[in-house]
Amino acid sequence: MIHSIEGYQIFLASDHVDMRKSIDGLVAIVQASFRMDPFSSALFVFTDRKRKKIKILQWDHNGFWIHYKRLETGRFRWPQKNDFQTISISRRQLNWLMDGLELQQKHAHAPCSATLAV
Repeated sequence: MIHSIEGYQIFLASDHVDMRKSIDGLVAIVQASFRMDPFSSALFVFTDRKRKKIKILQWDHNGFWIHYKRLETGRFRWPQKNDFQTISISRRQLNWLMDGLELQQKHAHAPCSATLAV
């Protein structure tokens, strides 16, 4: 069952991957290239060369999920590649990316962590 991603870290692969890769191939990239734990509470986000497809790898308590999105028109606004490194992004930035926006939104409201309400 798909559940909330609250508390999950989100890592974006800066370079494209072969979208024919399934769970085992993406897990291998996370372990070998990123040197990260694919079993952690994290989402690992990958795109193809044309920036029209996204795969998100997620560990659930007893198995992996792959979430997949293919755009019919347009492209995802992926950040510049950086020799297959990861970029840590927020859930808000992931939503922007999925909506076709850039990760850095100059006119977005800054996050606020209010501690007192009157």
